[in-house]
Amino acid sequence: MKVDFDTQIFSAQEFGGISRYFASVCETMRGEFSVDARVIAPLHFNAYLKALPQEARVGWHIPRPPMLSSLVRLASMGLGAPVHCARRADILHETYYFPFSTPSLARRRVTTVYDMIHERRPDSFPTHDPVRNWKRKTVARADHVICISEYTRRDLLDIYGLAPERVSVVHLGYDSLQRHLDGEPGESFRRRAFGADEPYILFVGQRGGYKNFSALLKAYAGSAWLRENFRLLCFGGGAFSTAERDELARLGVTARVCQRGGADKELASCYRHAALFVYPSAYEGFGIPPLEAMSLDCPLACSNATSIPEVAGAAAAYFAPHDLDAIRDTLETVLGSAQRMQDLVEQGRVQRERFSWKQCAGKMLEIYRQL
Repeated sequence: MKVDFDTQIFSAQEFGGISRYFASVCETMRGEFSVDARVIAPLHFNAYLKALPQEARVGWHIPRPPMLSSLVRLASMGLGAPVHCARRADILHETYYFPFSTPSLARRRVTTVYDMIHERRPDSFPTHDPVRNWKRKTVARADHVICISEYTRRDLLDIYGLAPERVSVVHLGYDSLQRHLDGEPGESFRRRAFGADEPYILFVGQRGGYKNFSALLKAYAGSAWLRENFRLLCFGGGAFSTAERDELARLGVTARVCQRGGADKELASCYRHAALFVYPSAYEGFGIPPLEAMSLDCPLACSNATSIPEVAGAAAAYFAPHDLDAIRDTLETVLGSAQRMQDLVEQGRVQRERFSWKQCAGKMLEIYRQL
């Protein structure tokens, strides 16, 4: 079987979850299933694609042009057309929804829908955001649609009214961060992070909008016990904005909440030495961070919204994302019980085995073969 993944996401992201997904699946299909899978990206600036073996990719890695990403994407699509047509793949898998179709003589065309947040939460995006229209056109021309969670599939069927047999669910895999640990003791890491060996609650990623960090922050600030006994560490998402610093000051927790960033090595240490990882998002199409936390035996407390319980299963303590009392009570209950935290870790070791790139790639290949 010949499988082509097109250039779209690879000429749009240097790093990012979607490009990591396709690079990982392509590599796994070749290595685990001996499938002739390739990414056709004549011009790209993606780090994951650059790291793939040469035989898994067609194209050249270039430095990311700061203001010319759209031109690079257009050029890459145009240059890729002769390659796609000459190769005559069995499957062309479109990697995003940009408003131009990849010319190809592939026998079948597939796309992946990651979430329906542009449709469900339009307030989170600019008024004239074009992704909703682009997505609808991409889905319309696909012979089959893959969704990354059952929740996303239900959303897609509800909003688009597609025939159910046109849409399948394939859960994502994840990359364990275990290999990035360098053996630094927890005490050393906490002193490096805070200047003191204090336990901490961890939040990872962007903080705005539906990511719902503001609710976590208010719940934390509203608990004298949490404030006195735990720091709150935010990893990634950029430095605190002026508005965020003002909110920290208003809540009286400036000295107890901090932000840091870094590569996977630093992120792995954050997970490994945290007392609890909290995922308060109000909407997710899947959600990789809970799996990353499980891979490092970090207990979880998560929102019960959208696809999150589908991913975290019995390995998380749950709360309603906009109920501050529920968030506070859940954190206090879990952190106040060593047995509860250990139970969550044990459940996480079971739950994480249900997700891997091999399982993801294998299920995608089953769909390709049926097509």
